[in-house]
Amino acid sequence: MDDNNRNFYLALVLSVLVFLVWHFVFVVPKQEEARLRQQQQQELQKKKEAGEPTPPQVGKTAAQPDLGPGVIVAPDAIKDRKAVLDESKRVLIETPSLRGSLSLKGARFDDILLVKQRQKVEKDSPPVELLSPIGAKHPFLVDLGWAKAGDTKVKVPTRDTEWKLIKGDVLTPSSPITLQYDAGNGVVFQREIAVDDKFLFTIIQKVINNGTEPLDLAPYGFIWRRNKPYSGDLFISHEGAVGMFDGILEAVTYSDVESEPYHYTAKKGWLGITDKYWASALVPDKNLAFKATYKSDKGAKGLSYTTSFLSTTQRVEPGATLDITNQLFAGAKQGRVLKNYEAVHNIDRFEDLIDWGWFNFITKPLFYVLVYFNDIVHNFGVSILIVTVLIKLLLFPLANKSYKSMAQMKKMQPEMEKIRKRYESDKMKQQQALMDLYKKEQINPLSGCWPVLVQIPIFFALYKVLYVTIEMRHAPFFGWIQDLSAPDPTSIFNLFGLIPIDLPTFLMLGIWPIIMGITMWIQMKLNPEPTDPIQAKIFSYMPIVFTFVLAGFSAGLVIYWAWNNFLSIIQQYVIMKRQGVEVPLLENIGFKKKETSKN
Repeated sequence: MDDNNRNFYLALVLSVLVFLVWHFVFVVPKQEEARLRQQQQQELQKKKEAGEPTPPQVGKTAAQPDLGPGVIVAPDAIKDRKAVLDESKRVLIETPSLRGSLSLKGARFDDILLVKQRQKVEKDSPPVELLSPIGAKHPFLVDLGWAKAGDTKVKVPTRDTEWKLIKGDVLTPSSPITLQYDAGNGVVFQREIAVDDKFLFTIIQKVINNGTEPLDLAPYGFIWRRNKPYSGDLFISHEGAVGMFDGILEAVTYSDVESEPYHYTAKKGWLGITDKYWASALVPDKNLAFKATYKSDKGAKGLSYTTSFLSTTQRVEPGATLDITNQLFAGAKQGRVLKNYEAVHNIDRFEDLIDWGWFNFITKPLFYVLVYFNDIVHNFGVSILIVTVLIKLLLFPLANKSYKSMAQMKKMQPEMEKIRKRYESDKMKQQQALMDLYKKEQINPLSGCWPVLVQIPIFFALYKVLYVTIEMRHAPFFGWIQDLSAPDPTSIFNLFGLIPIDLPTFLMLGIWPIIMGITMWIQMKLNPEPTDPIQAKIFSYMPIVFTFVLAGFSAGLVIYWAWNNFLSIIQQYVIMKRQGVEVPLLENIGFKKKETSKN
């Protein structure tokens, strides 16, 4: 490996280091800031008051009036979530994936628990709270309705409307319900609500006009929340407003929405609010064009965030019935579930509710391959090991050629050293002599770079998959690794848990990062040391630096890197032996004393 090749490797390693430093300088502090913000909110819980999103205000003559749910002051301070739920009549929601209730006052979705998702990795941890009512600690709700347009004077349902349950009892996948509100003058509003066994609600809104005047109404829907989630505004994973408008994904962070509202028009699509692992999204009626808005409201009671849509105005003639269909997703962003909704319910690119990132052409296939093998072995850690082997096989021709070239370079090392000494004072002649040697021996000095270069996007893609996909959350491996998406919880500085002391984050140097560092060190020992003493010193410290830096990354990523290093060591060792190159590995790593030359 000549100096140019090493320079390339050095630049490559430094670029990875830039990414790692960026992660710990920008991302980790942002996470800590979010954690402290949540802690402060908990301490000030009794001092905060709840707010209420207002219904849309529509001008009398506007055909497609703008929609802007705002905030009005609520009379009560923050209460216990259960106490708030008990204040209104409700219809229970029970599915294999969800538990909650639907408020008959306003017919809004404001109580959803994800029964299969725990807040923490412990088995007795409570389920994740997705939607919560006004007056609770973190209100988050979904509302649907009708906005008046033109000269329509009918009393449309509002947040204070008391709906009547006319069909069904408990909302389950096998038993839909029907709500009704009689507006008077022969006008009746109905909502037929069904839910599947995962996270999708289908809401059919009907307007029955038995009156004498035509009605001009525009269906609307909005998702509203107060306060940012625990991990808001991270650089790795998008959190905030998100939507798909005529095939174009529009994702806006909470901070951006605080600066200005965003408006879109589309013939089809969906919109919602997404966190790292969960989301609530509305799908407007597919036969109606709509206007969408992302906005934030800042008042005396704090910040609130809204994504909303307003479909085109529809006329309901006397004696006619109008019905429109909306869908609501409220749940965990499971890749295959979203993909199925995309296909079965014709929801455009609904899979992109997950933030797949810039390398989506790698992250998506990588994710589905991991899930496929997990279905077989029932362990995502083992699935990562299998996929790593497949990646090595896929890159085998390239890596094989690379390692052969590196073996030839190592065989030519004595001759290359002679050339460097012969032209030590003339770098131009030295480089020309080296190029002539490469040409004579048919060696490509850059061929060793390609496997490393190809694996960089794979590394970032796996990092993204482990970070944003809920399938990896709380996924165990073996032994002490109970969450592949979290860092290795052990540390050598407390003897891997034998000493009961809490350590700062930078001292959490676990078993798997140490294994990764050792394999990286051994792999480097397979190659000759750089002739430049500065480069040699830098390279000697790289395994140590990477060990400490990667200790804060997800355990799944560290396991992948360590396993990949191990496979590379075996592959490179075998190829070098076949090329007739002496591989004094035990001597290089210090387990065997080097033999000195007698000459």
